[in-house]
Amino acid sequence: MAYAIFKTGGKQYRVQTGDVIDVECINTLEEGAEASFDQVLMVENDGKVTVGTPMVEGATVSAKVVSQFRAKKIIAFKFKRRKGFHKKKGSRRAMTKLEITAINA
Repeated sequence: MAYAIFKTGGKQYRVQTGDVIDVECINTLEEGAEASFDQVLMVENDGKVTVGTPMVEGATVSAKVVSQFRAKKIIAFKFKRRKGFHKKKGSRRAMTKLEITAINA
């Protein structure tokens, strides 16, 4: 089964056709829209590995947007012992769920 490593949102993802992944929010896409990523770092197809320098020329990863959602809450807690100081802060990241439809090498 072919796989690729591509970059989006400052992170790298290893994907195969049919995978469902969560990436940093892509605001410009609605649910059901098609997305194409051209920052492909590596492609493996039938045992033949192509590594880019830094990107693989002409390679793209196509995906369909499944949903836009917010991730689980992350708690940032600061504490200084014996000082009576503690601070609790929470945040939820905006995420996009993608289903990989094709790897074009």
